[in-house]
Amino acid sequence: MQGMVRRFSRLAAAVRTADVPRMPAFYHVPLPYDGPTAAEIARKRAKFLSPSLFHFYSKPLNIVEGKMQYLYDEHGRRYLDAFAGIATVCCGHSHPDIVDAITAQAKRLQHSTVLYLNHAIADFAEALASKMPGDLKVVFFTNSGTEANELAIMMARMYTGSHDIISLRNSYHGNAAATMGATAQKNWKFNVIQSGVHHAVNPDPYRGAFGSDAEKYARDVKEIIEFGTTGHVAGFISEAIQGVGGIVEVSPGYLPLAYDTVRKAGGLCIADEVQAGFARVGSYFWGFETHGVIPDIVTMAKGIGNGIPLGAVVTTPEIAQVLTRRSYFNTFGGNPFCTAGGLAVLKVLDKEKLQENAFIVGSYLKDRLRGLQEKHEIIGDVRGTGFMLGVELVTDRQLKTPAKDEICRAMEHMKDMGVLVGKGGFYGNVFRITPPLCFTKEDADFFVDVMDIALSKL
Repeated sequence: MQGMVRRFSRLAAAVRTADVPRMPAFYHVPLPYDGPTAAEIARKRAKFLSPSLFHFYSKPLNIVEGKMQYLYDEHGRRYLDAFAGIATVCCGHSHPDIVDAITAQAKRLQHSTVLYLNHAIADFAEALASKMPGDLKVVFFTNSGTEANELAIMMARMYTGSHDIISLRNSYHGNAAATMGATAQKNWKFNVIQSGVHHAVNPDPYRGAFGSDAEKYARDVKEIIEFGTTGHVAGFISEAIQGVGGIVEVSPGYLPLAYDTVRKAGGLCIADEVQAGFARVGSYFWGFETHGVIPDIVTMAKGIGNGIPLGAVVTTPEIAQVLTRRSYFNTFGGNPFCTAGGLAVLKVLDKEKLQENAFIVGSYLKDRLRGLQEKHEIIGDVRGTGFMLGVELVTDRQLKTPAKDEICRAMEHMKDMGVLVGKGGFYGNVFRITPPLCFTKEDADFFVDVMDIALSKL
């Protein structure tokens, strides 16, 4: 059996041509696939699923299996996954410890209700609270990041008695009522009532109006409060690194100033950690920690479950009391199946030192990407930290003209060479590099070598 695995790995790792780098060897042999083809699935999807769904690539991939940092299509071809299901699969696809935990829980009890006691939700809440700074100790479980942000905004409004929320331009916080209001990109907003949200100038060091000048950006928050509200606000919500917005790092020094201004106006500070949380930034467990601030409310999803539908809001005991004024309930939030998986995620992150790996390999990968920037004029900016990195493509570095068509062609070339990567940003011209945290230096080298060739073909 071991001999067969080695032979398969050699074949899957690398059909090497003069143009294609060698994919790192890997031990996994995918199961035979005898399901419907990509074309058959596409036809069914077009007929029965929402017409709003979209996909990458001119011929969409049929992904049928995953193992750690790799994915496999219907033909058994292996791909390096540098997107992780939109920064979601933090520990690796089908990680055995997580699979074992959710399988064991499913065999015993998948769902009851929080109206009964069960240790899974309490154990996970305790473990999650231990990862939080300050007095952030009370956990509310949801099923998604949108739900978590909806709940956080509602709690801020109830606690303060104010309706006004401040968020950042270019942000994305979800697609429900309050979160769509907080989201500040026309690409993700429908023409429905969205009240009480003010969008501050985005502290974007690359495209922002004030460069990296945190004080000027923070002054805009102060002026929004003075000229756009009663002077009393409910809260301020922001990501430390904007994910959907194109891996935009908030200017250094901005969050402490903005938090101080909002708190003086009676508001709460909400950290959206849906993408940056759970060790992805490498240097810290949470993105907000890179700015030296402690929020009043933290929201999370994606990496919390390694692909399980799970989200959470964590806040202080005092703020949590606002939900006792009525009855807040979520049927599936905190169910045994999902929370058992979430606890397993935390254990894997610690056991395998994935935060340390995100820092070491992520720093290495960023350095190599900066080397590509020196070689390819089309790369306007390389940014981010850990395994939350962005590469912005522009056709003119001075004008920063978005290279929207070019990035699509580059992604096709990379896919053909065995690398899957995301894209985003307001103009859709930014590579979103958010791999599973088990990504290795060999994976990073392969990724950069493939991107180098892809950009050379443009």
